[in-house]
Amino acid sequence: MVTREERQNLLQQKGCVVWMTGLSGSGKSTLACTLEHLLFKRGNLSYVLDGDNLRHGLNKNLGFSAEDRAENIRRIGEVAKIFVDAGIICIASAISPYRKDRDACRELLQPGEFIEVYMKFPLSLCEERDPKGLYKLARAGKIKGFTGIDDPYEEPINCEMVMELVDGRCPTPKEMAGRLLFYLEERGFLTPSPNLIFNF
Repeated sequence: MVTREERQNLLQQKGCVVWMTGLSGSGKSTLACTLEHLLFKRGNLSYVLDGDNLRHGLNKNLGFSAEDRAENIRRIGEVAKIFVDAGIICIASAISPYRKDRDACRELLQPGEFIEVYMKFPLSLCEERDPKGLYKLARAGKIKGFTGIDDPYEEPINCEMVMELVDGRCPTPKEMAGRLLFYLEERGFLTPSPNLIFNF
C-alpha cells in the first residue's frame, strides 16, 4: 500500500480539513471557493465539500430533523477524512449547527488536522443577504426548523479561527482566505510561498 506520507511527499503538502461553519448566508461557500482558488494558484491540491451540493447526491435521502442533520454531518466528516488520508486539503462548507456533530468530525482526525472556522456574522447581515430566499420563507412559516430562526445554532467554543466584522465592516473573501492560507503555512500543511503577496 502507498502510505499517507508518500502521498503527501508527492503533493508537497499535508492533508487537513478546513471546516467552515455558520448560519446560512454567512459566506461559507464563497470563502471555501475563494480559498480553493488561492490554493490552486499556488500549486496545491484541495477540494470543496459543500453541504448544499452533497444533499443532491450523497445525502439526498436525508431531511432536516436533528437525527438527519447529525447523519449529514457524519457523512461529510467521513468523506473529509478520506481526503485527508489522500494528502488533500479538504474544505468543508456546512451550517453544521450542532456542536457535538462538529466535535465528532474533529475526533475522526489527528490533533491539529481539523481546522474549525466560525463565520461569526450577525443574523441580520445573513438575512439581508439571503441569496436563496430561505430566510424570507422561514419568517413566513413556509420552512420549519430553519437554523437561526426556529432551530438553534450552537456556536463553537474553541474553534481555530473566527471570521467576523472588523470595525463594522465585513472582510472580503480574499482577505479571509489569505488569513487561512497563512494559518496553513504556519502549521506546516503548506510550504511557505514567499512569492505570493496579498493586498489586504
